[in-house]
Amino acid sequence: MRFGFIVPHNYGLEDPQDVVGVARKAEELGYDSVWVNHHVLHAGYILDRLGDAPYYDALTLLTWVAAVTDRVRLGTTVIVLPYLNPLVLAKTIATLDVMSRGRVNLGIGVGNLKQESDSLARDFHNRGRYTDEGIAVMRELWTAIDPVFDGEFFSFSGVKFSPKPVQQLGPPVLIGGHSAAAHRRAALLGDGWHPMGLDPEQAGVRMQPIRDMANAAGRDGSALDLSIRLELRVADDGTEGVDSPMSGRPEELARTIEQYEAQGVNELVLSVSTSDVDFIHKTMDAFAEKVMSRVR
Repeated sequence: MRFGFIVPHNYGLEDPQDVVGVARKAEELGYDSVWVNHHVLHAGYILDRLGDAPYYDALTLLTWVAAVTDRVRLGTTVIVLPYLNPLVLAKTIATLDVMSRGRVNLGIGVGNLKQESDSLARDFHNRGRYTDEGIAVMRELWTAIDPVFDGEFFSFSGVKFSPKPVQQLGPPVLIGGHSAAAHRRAALLGDGWHPMGLDPEQAGVRMQPIRDMANAAGRDGSALDLSIRLELRVADDGTEGVDSPMSGRPEELARTIEQYEAQGVNELVLSVSTSDVDFIHKTMDAFAEKVMSRVR
């Protein structure tokens, strides 16, 4: 089992070094990866939570994190692809993969905030088709010597794309979301599925049809990664728990992790959703010392 940690760049911290410090601590404690969220505007629940407080840009921050770490993989949970031009995103991700020596995981989703989508002049209703094509565009640019593409939204030929990512097939593309369309996207276009909040039994039940769909399409369903995002609380010191499978005493969390492993889960991406940096560090420490040490 691999363990990732989401940095709190979306919780209004005034000092960005507090955000970066969480990523550095994750590496020091032995976590396998660090992850960032993605929104452009404060709208909907983001506006309700932050008001005018900072929500730092996902890929700018991840690049900074790459520069101050050596080992942890660098993930997005998730980039809202319809907000972005996939050719520009392919260049940014390829550059980050080269600069980090091949450490990037690209989690992708379609987004669900129509107000944010409308404000960015995007068509909320075609975001699924745009995302599917965007993934194909990026893979073509990352892997083809002379990339050529002719689709609904993008068309190009007679161009070169460089640098190519260090990871020869491009960074792993993990598909976020729980809809039937997200399941299809993970099975047919992704390198894995990256849902939120599933308990071990749900993970196994919902992943098997995705693997079956991949196999039916001539892909190797068993090779798809299953990376689940979960809220974390280590409740051995009076800390109040949260409604999450990864909330409990260390021995309970260790048993839950074993159950996830039995269901074919490859990675748990953990979040402590607060602006209280001291509490985040305390939770990271407790999980590393009292849980990771039990299961590794």
